[in-house]
Amino acid sequence: MDLWFSEVHTPDVKLSLRTAKQLYAGKSEWQDIEVLDTPAFGKILILNGHVLFSDADDFVYNEMTVHVPMAVHPNPKKVLVIGGGDGGVAQVLTLYPELEQIDIVEPDEMLVEVCREYFPDFAAGLDDPRVTIYYQNGLRFLRNCEDDYDIIINDATDPFGHTEGLFTKEFYGNSYRALKEDGIMIYQHGSPFFDEDESACRSMHRKVNQAFPISRVYQAHIPTSPAGYWLFGFASKKYHPVKDFDKEGWKKRQLFTEYYTANLHVGAFMLPKYVEDILEEEEGKKWVVY
Repeated sequence: MDLWFSEVHTPDVKLSLRTAKQLYAGKSEWQDIEVLDTPAFGKILILNGHVLFSDADDFVYNEMTVHVPMAVHPNPKKVLVIGGGDGGVAQVLTLYPELEQIDIVEPDEMLVEVCREYFPDFAAGLDDPRVTIYYQNGLRFLRNCEDDYDIIINDATDPFGHTEGLFTKEFYGNSYRALKEDGIMIYQHGSPFFDEDESACRSMHRKVNQAFPISRVYQAHIPTSPAGYWLFGFASKKYHPVKDFDKEGWKKRQLFTEYYTANLHVGAFMLPKYVEDILEEEEGKKWVVY
């Protein structure tokens, strides 16, 4: 008998994956955690019934989250990752030898241990000597930071449950304060295709646009995301993600990637018209990439 996992995206739309077997199921203080083995996507991590990532497509998310700001900031030394307990973002960050400090703030210790067991390639990034894990609430951690980080990455993907506070005006304001004078924040902007998700995208962009002088949005194709389409937010005190992109400098690194390229960096900020319309309405002015 076939076993299927389904994630509800709207009352009329589900993502369904045939499942070979359930590898893990548990409940932490913060959330329900499940690991499934699937023929199409390999192992997938599910939190509270929602796919967080899969073996097959997590490289897209991790590369686009990390390489975009790292290719723009001219001299990053300290990075803060809010969330990131799976280690995927940390693993990509550790490819950059100039980074001296990578702080991970993840409240759910059980999630980290599950990922270490079932996703060891991703979680290996957590063992780098530059990485420190703080098992704390991200918003609370930020309240005690000021002028500390070159880059902040909000690795929380869903604005509900225990991560709801990571999508508030207070969070973005505290992130601004925690960044150095030329700091960059990357955050998850969601998937705008379905009406149910569009309102969350609007709310996030409105809040960030009020907090940062530079606020741009870029995109990626992630098959297990709603509609297979995901947006990221790039918020900065000084650097523009396209104008200040060091294309030649990034190429010289010769880092191995599966998704991100120098050409894609620029193209990712060229958004579909319906997404531009959403952003224009929230900003009250014409959307201009450059």
